[in-house]
Amino acid sequence: MDVTVVGSGNGGLATAFDFAHHGHSVRLYDSPHFPDHVQEAAVTGGIRATGELEGFAELAYAGHDAAVALDGAELVVLVGPAYSTEHQAALVAPHLTSGQAVLICPASCAGAITFKRAAGLALDDETITVGETSTLPYAVRIVGPGHVNVFHKLPDGVLVAGLPRSGTGRLLSMIQDVYPGARAADSVFQTTLQNGNPVIHPAVTLLNAGLIERTTGGFLFYEEGVTESVGRAIEAVDRERLAIADALGVRVLSEPDLGVVQGYMTEANYSTGYSTAPGFLGIGAQSQLDNRYLTEDVGYSLVFLTDLARRLGVATPMMDAVITMASVVLDRDFRAEGARTLASLGLDGLSAEELAAL
Repeated sequence: MDVTVVGSGNGGLATAFDFAHHGHSVRLYDSPHFPDHVQEAAVTGGIRATGELEGFAELAYAGHDAAVALDGAELVVLVGPAYSTEHQAALVAPHLTSGQAVLICPASCAGAITFKRAAGLALDDETITVGETSTLPYAVRIVGPGHVNVFHKLPDGVLVAGLPRSGTGRLLSMIQDVYPGARAADSVFQTTLQNGNPVIHPAVTLLNAGLIERTTGGFLFYEEGVTESVGRAIEAVDRERLAIADALGVRVLSEPDLGVVQGYMTEANYSTGYSTAPGFLGIGAQSQLDNRYLTEDVGYSLVFLTDLARRLGVATPMMDAVITMASVVLDRDFRAEGARTLASLGLDGLSAEELAAL
């Protein structure tokens, strides 16, 4: 299969390696604004992986020409944080053709809806199959030129949803050899609400803010950053996420329960479950507070989730407190910015029942 991976960060390089390692013809593309990792892959001719994945995988192309990268691609995988989705959609949309499939990996928050709106596609359009995953299937970091270290590849617990739902089966069949543990989701709200990043990252970051600034991230994020009290904060956020899902009629697992399914964790609790998790061992903290653990997981995900909660009549005092604290420490108003809301996605006029039916 001809696969184009859009995005050259940690997840993008891991995705490109994995598909190529499974025998697919892979092209790696990114905007010229992000030249380094693309150029490194072009020079080496591919990507090297160590850790849970091992080897060298050749790429058919690595560059900044979207027309070349997408020509003839059967599957286009967009890999990046929530704030990259609109930009990536604008880059690839002019080059999409009928019959192609696009997978937003991970959804982060409403990734497939965001992509379709930015690409000028109706939500019920089926000429191009569009969908999303609930999470990035890797814990991974770039450790050298064209070289990723994969701490963990998820054996299970990756949900896939098409928008509309009729596309789910096709997307799942296209990635099943690379992700045999992937499962069909009921809807894009299930994939979005199963995302654990906004549950974990902001709470751990804010409760370790002084240590992050003092050491510029010189500690282990999960092993040293998660204690019993931090775990209680994670749990409080998670309870609100589960309440939102319940109000929408969506089935999601608690974050530690999912962590066990995904192989990250061996204990289904909110403290030692994270600090002793095999899949999180050795992962360092971010070097500064102005990081996607707040800018993405609060500015996009938690703002979106609390907006959705208000529509559903669900109280979210802990999420609201996290948004307020993140806004204070970064000296910006995430709520007022409204980076991703029901209104920004064109969903403001939909009832809870209509949202659940997407």
